[in-house]
Amino acid sequence: MGIRERIRRLPIIHQLRQSVGLQRGMLITGLVITGFFVLLAIFGPLFAPYSYNQLRLDGQLFGAQDPPSAEHLLGTTVGGYDVLSRVIWGTRTALLAIVVSVVLSIVIGVLLGLVSGYFGGWLDRILVVVADAVYAFPSLLLAIVAAIVISGGQSSFWGGITAAAISITVVFVPQYFRVIRAEVVRVKSEAFVESARVIGASTARVMFRHVLRNSTRTLPLIFTLNASEAILTLAALGFLGFGIEPTAAAEWGYDLNRAKSDVTSGIWWTAVPPGLAIVLIVLGITLIGESLNDLADPRLRTRRRAEGATAEGATAVGATAVRATPVGATPADQVAATEPTAREELGETL
Repeated sequence: MGIRERIRRLPIIHQLRQSVGLQRGMLITGLVITGFFVLLAIFGPLFAPYSYNQLRLDGQLFGAQDPPSAEHLLGTTVGGYDVLSRVIWGTRTALLAIVVSVVLSIVIGVLLGLVSGYFGGWLDRILVVVADAVYAFPSLLLAIVAAIVISGGQSSFWGGITAAAISITVVFVPQYFRVIRAEVVRVKSEAFVESARVIGASTARVMFRHVLRNSTRTLPLIFTLNASEAILTLAALGFLGFGIEPTAAAEWGYDLNRAKSDVTSGIWWTAVPPGLAIVLIVLGITLIGESLNDLADPRLRTRRRAEGATAEGATAVGATAVRATPVGATPADQVAATEPTAREELGETL
């Protein structure tokens, strides 16, 4: 398999090539918005006019609630911080919250789902009951409790990230667990898994080499859907006063909390930028997740392909294929004749 073919099989590239019409527009829009915030988190602090906790320049204090100007393009907060700088630095905080929390959820949930689905028995029953019980915990309440336990409610940078990550991990692990377990139960009965056992492959090799590799196709979809929840949870912690201290890191939820009284006074520049940043990054991730969800649904995928083929004038080709179908063929036979299912959608991942 060449490099070009490997690139085409990458999760996002593969879905982008499959999408058409409005679906492709949603996916591209989500990728552009999310990519912008990722680049901003990585390189933004290099171009931020000030540090997230800087209050003075050349020995002179910044003014509080100053309107946008040449020195402060988005004005200053009630505490005297530069709004634009805190929005840019807050992007890095949000990105770290997504990475830490969702990666922890994936690692723990996938391992538990693999073990539970492969071995079954009493261990499987216990894990399923525990996973169902965890759903009873509200994520925000759990995040508040975790923040208080870890750092007394006022967190340092890594303390706040850890509090949000633990709460999100506990809530999202059952989702990954149930999805992976269901896939493992299905895949372990396939012929290629039985063949691996017959030739003497070890249990670990069968689990990780054959079963796990063919049970993780929906992880990119779940990742995108849960990433937006991680952002909202971190922002909610900061807004309620259980997040990261302003001197430890920039956090959008805390800035929104401090700007509550400013809105009633007509001071919009302290609340709109961080609020808009939250809305845009959640929107971008959600658009990616919804597009991947459509592409993962065979019914929606077939419908989108049919719409794209009609738009490109493929009706004549379809009519030719239908005429070539034997008399008495069902609609399913006609679809199979015009849209053969890709091998990787039915069998083992190579």
